[in-house]
Amino acid sequence: MEKVILILCDGLRYDTAIDGMGYLGHLVETKQANLYKVIGELPSMSRPVYETIHTGLPAKEHGIVANHVVRTSTRPNIFSLAQKAGKVTAASAYSWFSELYNCVPYNYVLDKEVDDNSLPIQHGRFYTEDDTPDIETFTFGAMLAHKFSPDYLLIHLMGMDFIGETYGSDSSQYRNHAIHQDAMMAPSIETWRSMGYQIIVTSDHGMNKDKAHGGTTFELREVPFYYINSEEKQKGETKETHSQLQIAPTICKLIGLPIPETMKSPPIFVKSPVDPVLYLP
Repeated sequence: MEKVILILCDGLRYDTAIDGMGYLGHLVETKQANLYKVIGELPSMSRPVYETIHTGLPAKEHGIVANHVVRTSTRPNIFSLAQKAGKVTAASAYSWFSELYNCVPYNYVLDKEVDDNSLPIQHGRFYTEDDTPDIETFTFGAMLAHKFSPDYLLIHLMGMDFIGETYGSDSSQYRNHAIHQDAMMAPSIETWRSMGYQIIVTSDHGMNKDKAHGGTTFELREVPFYYINSEEKQKGETKETHSQLQIAPTICKLIGLPIPETMKSPPIFVKSPVDPVLYLP
């Protein structure tokens, strides 16, 4: 059983990550990390995919079919499963995660910072503005890791999504922000590796040149999935494609949670990151 940190880079395309994220690319090239391509679920919108990533269910089954569907999750999810198993959970994330897993409606004062073991997200630091600097979100996440040593920590960065919706995915601003995120993450990932954490870096959806997402094209559905741990020998570039439905059972497997019957897709890897379960669309 291991502790897991999931870094969710909202709006990050697969090809943009491969081209611009040099530190993560270095880990892949030197076989200190595994790289997979993940096919995102539809609709390629944030709130539905947040729920998919944490429940392993498509939108038609978990019911969060659009961003304006505002309610707490009704299905077994990583946060609720971990909390019930006596594990420690934490998140530095957009307020929609508070609404999905803690309570609705989000209270801008009372729900901004929470430390409550009775909640699925026990230690939460939430933001509401799309242009919140990634460094602030990431620093809060690093603080939560240092202070509470959570078994599952979510760090949700909104920068790529905000820049993409402002300038488009073919802009220098969008491409350069991927470089910025990569450099920002690098020192903390090295620290967390030394602490024995398993680290996943992925995205909910991509972005197109029209400054939008929500549709079905490859720009919007293909996202990266980097797996990093404290062991140096990994597969590197796997050339494997997986389903976004496999992320939740993978995380459950890594942190020692029983995989509920609702999570029908297999983990991306079963025994170890070098023992893959391929997804055939």
